Amino acid sequence: MRPIRILSLLIFIAVNHINAQKSEPLSSGSSHAFATFGTGCFWCTEAVFRELKGVISVTPGYSGGHVRNPSYREVCTGTTGHAEVCHIEFDPEIISFNELLAVFWEVHDPTTYNRQGNDVGPQYRSVIFYHNDQQKKEAEYLKARLNELNVYGKPVVTEISPFLNFYPAEDYHKEYYLLHGDQPYCQIVIRPKVEKFRKVFRDKLKDTLDH
Repeated sequence: MRPIRILSLLIFIAVNHINAQKSEPLSSGSSHAFATFGTGCFWCTEAVFRELKGVISVTPGYSGGHVRNPSYREVCTGTTGHAEVCHIEFDPEIISFNELLAVFWEVHDPTTYNRQGNDVGPQYRSVIFYHNDQQKKEAEYLKARLNELNVYGKPVVTEISPFLNFYPAEDYHKEYYLLHGDQPYCQIVIRPKVEKFRKVFRDKLKDTLDH
């Protein structure tokens, strides 16, 4: 098992080799940008990214598939092409896409194909849906560096694809860990991820958090 700080250190060293530009703005006159990540169950993804300084909103949903407006039940069949993701709105003046990537690589296992723990299927794949060429460049560069350095001891299989669509999940999925933290899945699966994330990225956390 790798020490939890080693990967983060390697990531920050690697991304510093990129002459990073600011992410494209959300719209004209706005400084906000988007990132869309799948790290398995979107309850876990949301619980982590919502705590970061500079993150404005985190919306769980479905992306990358061919079915319009899919339901959770449909996505769970593994036949829609969609992954469970979180659509993250952030302020690149406060947190960079590189830093979001560092969190992404740290909080899940990107070496398992279509699987995170006991969650199995293409809907749980490790995926980055990039919103512009710079995000693509940074994600591909870092994936290559992680493989060159053999950080995980086996190949990173994360999908890196263009962002094409996003469908918000049903309301009961939103802030699931915040609202249902005492549920067994939250205690056994999500809580350890959140606690590890807080230790590694404690200097990136919002000053006030809901627990």
